[in-house]
Formats: sequence, C-alpha cells, structure tokens
Amino acid sequence: MGVINTTPDSFSDGGALFRDARLDIHQALARARDMVSEGARVLDIGGESTRPGAAPVSVAEEMDRVLPLIERINAELDVVVSVDTSTPALMSEAARLGAGLINDVRALTREGALAAAADSGLPVCLMHMQGEPGSMQAAPHYEDVVSEVSDYLGARVDACTAAGIAPQRLLLDPGFGFGKTVAHNLILLRELPRLGALGFPLLVGLSRKSMIGKLLGREVGQRLPASLALALLAVERGAGVVRAHDVAATVDALAMVTALRKVENKNSD
Repeated sequence: MGVINTTPDSFSDGGALFRDARLDIHQALARARDMVSEGARVLDIGGESTRPGAAPVSVAEEMDRVLPLIERINAELDVVVSVDTSTPALMSEAARLGAGLINDVRALTREGALAAAADSGLPVCLMHMQGEPGSMQAAPHYEDVVSEVSDYLGARVDACTAAGIAPQRLLLDPGFGFGKTVAHNLILLRELPRLGALGFPLLVGLSRKSMIGKLLGREVGQRLPASLALALLAVERGAGVVRAHDVAATVDALAMVTALRKVENKNSD
C-alpha cells in the first residue's frame, strides 16, 4: 500500500504535492503512477493529517483534497484506491467514485461513519488509536498494550458486524505510533501474532515512524533502512498489508520474503 498524502502538514511528506497552497493534482497523479509502476497494489489517499498535534480540517476541505485525485486515479490507473478518512461524507463519495477500501484511523467511531461504511459495500480497515491526533502522544498509558488493543479492535469488529458490515470485509491495524510509546510499539510488533489470532487480515504502518527517530536518531528522510526492517519483521509475524512511503524498496524487500516462502512451501510439499 503506497501512501499519498494530499495534506500540507503530514509528518513525512506534508506539502510535497502542494503548489501555491493548493494540491497539484498533476504532480499527485504522477506520484501515483510512479508507485503503481514500482509495484503498489493499493494507493492510500488521505486529506487529513493525523500526525501528533495536527490541526483538524473541514469536511469540505478534506473532500476537495481527496476526491479529484481518487477520480483521476480510477480513470487512469489499474490499482485499488484506499481512502484514508474518518469522515462519513467522504467515505460515501469516495465509494461512488470507485474507491476500493476505507482506511479509518478512528475505526468508524465518528457519528455516521458505521452507516456510511456499511452502505458503501467497501472493505474497511479498523485502526486502534488511544486518544485523538492532537493529544495522543502526550502520555499514552496501558496496563497491557496487546490485550487492550486486541479488545478494542474486537469490540469495533462487533460494532461493524452489528451495523451490517460482513466480517470478510474487515482488516485490522494495531495503529503503530498512534497513542503509543516506543516500548508499546515494539511490544505490539513482537506480539503481532496475537492480534492475527482475531482472524482478520492485518495492515501495518511502520514506514518512517517517529519510533525510528527515537531509537536511532534518524531524521525522516534517513529512515528507509529501518522502515524496511520493520516491514519485514511485521510480515514475518503475520501482516498481510504493508503501508509504505518508499514503494520500490519495500516491494523489493518483501519479494525476498515471498521467494523464501515459495521455497519453503515447495519443500513441505
């Protein structure tokens, strides 16, 4: 899953696709083409930054940032488009324009989101986040981070199925970096199979995360090697979708895992 942020303030590449304070849709579309050519199977389009301390955006602004790009990508590229949003109106409109996945960091907890997602008929990724983006990293605390994340996601699955969203339409994301310390993130990564035991595909987003900076002292642009290591560790522990900014390098790294698995499967036969 390649990341395309149509925001001026995302932690990794905020503003990279903006010109004169507006999204440059031609540049954004070129980024999308590059990611598809590099091997992305899904493109995740987001118009609201969820970095710690991020300012909220209006529904109209979020839709203006995201919808024209979704429409152009669906018209021109053979790729699944994921809409990274918690906004019900955007979920509905993105589905109408051909989006193939809803990726919600708030796990459909905003008013109207469950109904919008159910009506869309799309698969949904439910993510765990402690608190809200503006304050989530102030003092995250858990008695047992794995159990609490697992319980939360299980409860959201129940809410989704009660709203008419079939279980086979759901993916789960532990929410690395969303209301978690470095220690919490590492424990979740180590224990990822426990979340996989819930029985749903796991999506992970570890690319360029601040935990790398805190552990290694690397700035955002220097985090590729560690991002690749984290992606490999997550896949080895059961992740099925890897959300990444550096698509070509991540695809190559994961191809090595696939090659090894093919040999192992052949030998087991």
